Amino acid sequence: MATGLAGHFVAMARNNAWANHRLLGACKALTPEQFAERRTGFFPSLRATLNHILWVDIYYIDALHRDPTVLKRYDDPPPDFPDASQLYDAQRASDRRLIDFCEHQTEASLAEGLVLPRPNRTPPPTSVASILEHLFQHQIHHRGQAHAMLSSTHIKPPQLDEFFLAGEEHLRRDELRELGLTES
Repeated sequence: MATGLAGHFVAMARNNAWANHRLLGACKALTPEQFAERRTGFFPSLRATLNHILWVDIYYIDALHRDPTVLKRYDDPPPDFPDASQLYDAQRASDRRLIDFCEHQTEASLAEGLVLPRPNRTPPPTSVASILEHLFQHQIHHRGQAHAMLSSTHIKPPQLDEFFLAGEEHLRRDELRELGLTES
């Protein structure tokens, strides 16, 4: 297992997958209509919020892989999944890609500069570490909004902050195994 900053990003990617698993797993109990119902948040529904997380993940992960077609994501975004079950599968695949990417990073590769192309501008290079930090912050930001939206349904929002502390392993162990991840 990597240590230092590289190890931290592996842990964050694993936490990200676990939190998405818990949140989307809870949302699976909603009907497509409840999933799309108008709610208060930056985006107007759980469906819109959680689909946005996936779209941004795909864009950033493709950019991190230096995919030369990454700008085409703006013209050809991933499908808008109408229910949480379909979105769960797509998010899980994206989360796996992010974990795999992080597992292959080194302190040197995290310091490399990368340009995140935009349709209307070319920003200066940003370090891979900073891009990952932004991506994880983006996920946490919008998952928090979705978590609050879920509290306005009949589904109890899941606990999402039991990942890192010793003594809470039993609260995540089965789900990590379900995701194909170990405790280490």
